[in-house]
Amino acid sequence: MTGLDVGLLLLRLGFAALLFGHSTQKLFGWFRGGGPAGAGAFFDTWGFRPGPTLAIVAGSLELIGLTSVALGLLTPGGCAILVGTMIVAASPAAHNGLWAQFGGNELPVVYAFLAAVLAFTGPGRYSLDQALGLHPGAGWSLAAVVVGAAAAIPMLLRRRAALRSRPEEVTS
Repeated sequence: MTGLDVGLLLLRLGFAALLFGHSTQKLFGWFRGGGPAGAGAFFDTWGFRPGPTLAIVAGSLELIGLTSVALGLLTPGGCAILVGTMIVAASPAAHNGLWAQFGGNELPVVYAFLAAVLAFTGPGRYSLDQALGLHPGAGWSLAAVVVGAAAAIPMLLRRRAALRSRPEEVTS
């Protein structure tokens, strides 16, 4: 047992636990979340329409990504999902800057960075990837981050078009 392997396990489990709360707020209204209707109303005002449907999609993708990370199974794929989802999640508050205390997008940016780091470090010894002998190289890690970022582009463009069509409805 090495400190690195224990550290990666703690990082994966802690990150997944936070993402679990983040996703289930949207999906089920847990942890004082609004569920699909409440989160969907925010999504609508941010230009993600139809809001309730896209809240379910976002929450589901986060749940898939966090499960991959928590288990350390197909880790680059789970990280790609999380990178893309968090880039999209960061966009509504981007105009406020980075810091959360000013309404910025600090939290999804940190989550995207954590996913990118895990894509490169791998899940460590205490993972299903390790148990199954799955050892993707640096190429897979880079691909995960690039694919995740590229996958965010269509949703960001869709949001941009929605904001242009009804800019008076947008709030931050």
